[in-house]
Amino acid sequence: MASTAPPVLPVANNQQQLATAEAPPSAFRSFITRTAETIQNGLSNRRPWTELIDRSAFSKPDSVSDATTRIRKNYTYFRINYLTIITCVLGFSLITNPLSLLLLTSLLAAWLFLYLFRTGDAPLVIFGRQFSDRETLGGLILSTIVVIFLTSVGSVLVSALMIGVAVVCAHAAFRAPEDLFLDEQDSPATGFLSFLTGATANASAVTATPVVPARV
Repeated sequence: MASTAPPVLPVANNQQQLATAEAPPSAFRSFITRTAETIQNGLSNRRPWTELIDRSAFSKPDSVSDATTRIRKNYTYFRINYLTIITCVLGFSLITNPLSLLLLTSLLAAWLFLYLFRTGDAPLVIFGRQFSDRETLGGLILSTIVVIFLTSVGSVLVSALMIGVAVVCAHAAFRAPEDLFLDEQDSPATGFLSFLTGATANASAVTATPVVPARV
C-alpha cells in the first residue's frame, strides 16, 4: 500500500533567511555616513580657537624667510582650523550667490546619482534614449566645464579660495609659533578633507559587492 504522507519540505536555516532578507546598504547612504564621521573626527582634532587668536603671540616677521617658516609651522599645527576657515569663506560666498550655489549643487548631484552611485545594471535612459557609461561621463565632464568656466561659479570659487588662503597666510605669517608643540602632530595623510577618497572608496566597495542568494 502506497504511503499517503506529504513530502517533507527542506527547512532553510534561519541565518540564511535573515541574510537573504537583509538588503545591502545603499552606496549613497554609506558615502554620507562616512563623510559625516570623517568631518566630525576632523573637527574634534582641531586646535582651540582661543589659541589661534591669542593676541600675545602675534608679532611682525623679521623677513620673508621668517614669514614662510611661520606659515609652514602654523599650517602644520592649525591645519584643521585653517581648512575650516577656508571652508566657511567658501560657503559664505556661495550662500551670497544663490545662482552659483544652485548650479554647483545640481552639478554635484548629477555626478553622484548619474555616475558615481549608479549601478552597472541600471542604464541611464533620458527621453527614451539609453546612454552608455562613456556617453554619461562625457556629458558630465562637458557640463562641468560649462558650469565652471562659462558661468559665475568659477569666479565665485576662485575668489573665495583666494580670500580664504590670503586670510590664512596673513594669520600664519604674523602668528609666532614658538609656543606651539609642533612635535605632537598627526600624520599629514589625516586631514579635514580626507573623506573625499576614503568615503568614495568605501561607497564603491559597497556598490561593487555582489548579492549572493542563499541556497537551501
